[in-house]
Amino acid sequence: MTETRQVINKVSLSEQLNQSESSLLKRYQMKALGTNDLGHFIQYELANFFFSNLSGAFGYIARKSAYKGLFKSTGSGIILGKGLVLRHPKKVTLGDRVAIDDYVLIDASGAGDDGIQLGNDVIISRNCVIQGKIGGISIGQKTDLGCNTILSSSGGISIGSSVLIAGNCYIGGGRYITDRLDIPMMQQGVFTRGKIIIQDDVWLGASSVVLDGVKIGKGCIIGAGSVVTKDLPDYAIAAGVPAKIIKMRTEANDVVNPPSSHYVTT
Repeated sequence: MTETRQVINKVSLSEQLNQSESSLLKRYQMKALGTNDLGHFIQYELANFFFSNLSGAFGYIARKSAYKGLFKSTGSGIILGKGLVLRHPKKVTLGDRVAIDDYVLIDASGAGDDGIQLGNDVIISRNCVIQGKIGGISIGQKTDLGCNTILSSSGGISIGSSVLIAGNCYIGGGRYITDRLDIPMMQQGVFTRGKIIIQDDVWLGASSVVLDGVKIGKGCIIGAGSVVTKDLPDYAIAAGVPAKIIKMRTEANDVVNPPSSHYVTT
C-alpha cells in the first residue's frame, strides 16, 4: 500500500534563534510571542517576572489577573499554576473553569490560525506539554490530561469531550524523512500522516502513544503502554504494541462484567 504523507517545511530552532537580520530582542519576541508589539511584550515579561513562580493562593489570584490579557480569550474561573510557560499566547483560547497545574508548557507558535483551544472544565495536570508545532490543537470540555502527558501536533490534534488521558501519554509527533543516506536524517525534513482525532468519552491508559493520522472512535479504551498506529472503531477496547482490538464494549456482557482493571491504568 502506498503511504500518503504530507511533507512539512520546518525551520529549525537554531535558525530561528540565530537570524542575523534581526536583533536578539526581536528574535526573542517572535519566538515567545509571535509579534513585536511592545505593549504585549511588556505585559508578558512583567507577568512572568513577578507572578510566574508565586506560590499559594495569592499566586493563583495574581496569575489569573496578570495573565488574562495575554491569551486570545479566557473564560471565567480559570486556574493557572506556577511555572507556566506560554508561547504565542494570543493563539490560545481558554474556556470557563480551565485548570492548568504547575510547570505546564503551552506553545501555539506553530498552531496556525486554528491555535490551541481548551474547552470548558478542561484539566491539564502538572508537567504537561501542549505544543502546536505544525497544526492546531483542540480539547473538548471536561477532558482531563494526566501528569507528564505530551501533545505535539504536526498535522493537527482534535480531542473530544470527557476524555480521560492518564499520565505519561504521548499524542502526536511527525516523522523524519529517511530516504537519503548522504545527509543526516534531521536535515531531510519531516512529514505527517495527518490529523489525530480522539472522539468523546475515550480512556487512554498510562504511557499510551497515539501516532499521527490515527482516529480513535467514541468510547474506546486503550490499555496502558499501548501504541495506537491505526484507526479504532467506536467502543473498541485495544491494547498492545501495536494496539489491537481485544473486545468491543458493545458486547452484551460488558454491562454485567466490565473489562478487568489490568487493561487500563490511570
